[in-house]
Amino acid sequence: MELLLLWIPVLGSLMLVEVLWTLPIDQDLLPKPEDVELAEGYLRRFYNLNPRSRGKMSERRIRSTSAMEEKIREMQNFFGLRETGRLDRHTLDVMKEPRCGVPDVESFSFYPEKPKWKNHTITYMIAKYTPDMKREDVEKSFRSALKMWSDAAPLRFIKDNHGKADILFSFARRTHGDFFPFDGPGGVLAHAFQPGEGMGGDVHFDEDETWTTGKTTPGYSLFSVAAHELGHSLGLSHSRDPSAIMYPNYRSQSSTQYSLSKDDVLGIQTLYGKSTIKVETAAPKKCDPNFSFDAAVLIGNEIVFFKNRYMWMRTTWTTYWNRLRESHSSTYLPSISSHVDAAYDIPAKGVAYIFTGHKYWVVQQLKTKSHAGSIHEYGFSSSVRQVDAAVHVSEYGKTVFFVGEFYYRYDERRRRMDPGFPRLIQTDWPGIPRKVDAAFKLDGSIFLFGGTKSYQYDFRQNRMVKIISANSWLGC
Repeated sequence: MELLLLWIPVLGSLMLVEVLWTLPIDQDLLPKPEDVELAEGYLRRFYNLNPRSRGKMSERRIRSTSAMEEKIREMQNFFGLRETGRLDRHTLDVMKEPRCGVPDVESFSFYPEKPKWKNHTITYMIAKYTPDMKREDVEKSFRSALKMWSDAAPLRFIKDNHGKADILFSFARRTHGDFFPFDGPGGVLAHAFQPGEGMGGDVHFDEDETWTTGKTTPGYSLFSVAAHELGHSLGLSHSRDPSAIMYPNYRSQSSTQYSLSKDDVLGIQTLYGKSTIKVETAAPKKCDPNFSFDAAVLIGNEIVFFKNRYMWMRTTWTTYWNRLRESHSSTYLPSISSHVDAAYDIPAKGVAYIFTGHKYWVVQQLKTKSHAGSIHEYGFSSSVRQVDAAVHVSEYGKTVFFVGEFYYRYDERRRRMDPGFPRLIQTDWPGIPRKVDAAFKLDGSIFLFGGTKSYQYDFRQNRMVKIISANSWLGC
């Protein structure tokens, strides 16, 4: 690919995407009858849509029905989508994602009075195992999920194989005796009940799903789904923060990446108090040979590196090049409670953009937050739940976003994505790994981080210049 093709803006079809946000849906993009039926069921189940609204609706009726529009807007607001009140493609995409069966809007069946367990020693039992996994792997997944919560709050979980346990784990298909039948493969993965007598605290998993240890086998991670459902068993409702365990939609992450967000910790500690075990108090071991970054950005005269909820600041001044400071990110960015996924700066504006899940924050110097918004304002589809890395190239007025194996190019002046994107990283960035974790621009080079390596890239000549270990930037 020629270098000029990488940066020259192409005018044309993308304007249609912007128009669709403000005009009635094009007739060719009307939702299918089965999608309308899915949406009605989704809103009834998770957003308390009045049952009287049941029945097949045409697209015209959907737009003219205030109750339906109100519930669609409520759902769009929860997931950080544009609040159109219409059943657009982005909204349908989110509705079709695998998720928890507990409503996002509280109903009488869940959490009528925010109950919690009176005894902080809670018993559990596995009433029925899944044939998808070895019994010991099922037990290990549940133990790991329970430990996440007991590390954050003064809770103790004891396995009970014979008596009447507080929490019962079981796997079932379709109708299984609790008035909340499962829906087959995909859709709802599991559900749980509030603390209390009888079925209270119990967790049910849909046996029509494929359950795994969450490592390399295709399927859903039992550990990650159990960790979420246990939050409900302990009294928590859903979170709007995509980085939270209590976010309703399933996140495909390995167990090593899965941890409680600040929102999760605050929620469980509000119910049960603080644990004597400190969560994430130790700074990441920066000189570990397996060390990698979450994000990097140039703010003023300092390169800021992020890992988990920690940050390191290295000055660009030659005289003080070896000066390095480190701190918990909340010290400088108290308004940002989640770990940082990506960041980029626009020196001409004197601002940096910090991305956490589906949100972004505008920061003027450190400690100052001036604005927060949704990444979908950039034009990403609803299937993009977070950005892996970002870098602004002021010479072209473009910002490059890395998402999985793809990259997007955003025109800051026109405030829209360039047509023809996303494109594969490996197609246009020779020598760069398939996935980019962090990036920043310094002088005439873009520095990209993938795993344990840092790649110096000459964007004018479209070639990789140098490779070093990522933590070399931290003096290792």
